[in-house]
Amino acid sequence: QVQLVESGGGSVQAGGSLRLSCVASGLTFSSRYVVGWFRQAPGKERESVGAITWIGGSTYYADSVEGRFTISRDNAKNTVYQQMNSMKPEDTAVYYCAAGAPRNVATMSQYDYWGQGTMVTVSS
Repeated sequence: QVQLVESGGGSVQAGGSLRLSCVASGLTFSSRYVVGWFRQAPGKERESVGAITWIGGSTYYADSVEGRFTISRDNAKNTVYQQMNSMKPEDTAVYYCAAGAPRNVATMSQYDYWGQGTMVTVSS
């Protein structure tokens, strides 16, 4: 049974930092696999935040988080991290990690597995 479990969410003031983790179990990452981070703010559609290739560690970031968020992975621990710095109130959302072999890393429907999400709240 494949599971993705996010953790690390919480409340932080604007300008602060949080680090999210996504632990994968029951999943053997192939060379084509990508782990993506998505978020959904209240009343808004889910959007792509960034992604990392499991082999090679190439990263992609949405313009809204470029330079502030950093995605990394620990292959031995089957874990992907998202370090979020200089956070803004507009970063408030439920953050999800997803795994799959998407042709477009920003396209939600192309991911096979999803976590349950972790809430991040940034206050001004």
